[in-house]
Amino acid sequence: MATLISNSPAETEALGVRFAEDVGVGSVLALQGELGSGKTLFTRGFVAGIGSKATVASPTFTIVHEYRDGRLPVYHFDFFRVENRQSLGRLGLDDYFFGDGVSVIEWADRFAEFIPEQARWILFEVKSENQRAITFQGT
Repeated sequence: MATLISNSPAETEALGVRFAEDVGVGSVLALQGELGSGKTLFTRGFVAGIGSKATVASPTFTIVHEYRDGRLPVYHFDFFRVENRQSLGRLGLDDYFFGDGVSVIEWADRFAEFIPEQARWILFEVKSENQRAITFQGT
């Protein structure tokens, strides 16, 4: 486990860019943290680090956005507004998690039972207005 401190939104995005260098097909990133803690900023940097030119926004109302123009497809989920297990079950998550790309799940802790065992958990914590603690669990 390693905790890094980000002192700005730009630093949070840069951490995402750097993290993207070390992921491969089938990687699942489970993001956890309160509103405004940097999950989407990190994902924006991550998608850029994969080589996508897409504009990344939170997929809150669509549950999943797909970014396919980088070296790997990125499937960006947001479980914040998911109402129940049945809604998630209909998404065919295994097709994403064990498919040809990388899955990034915001609010993964809301339905942790759906997150694959090999997922890399990343915890975001607000320390001050601009400062965030970002903890990478696992390998």
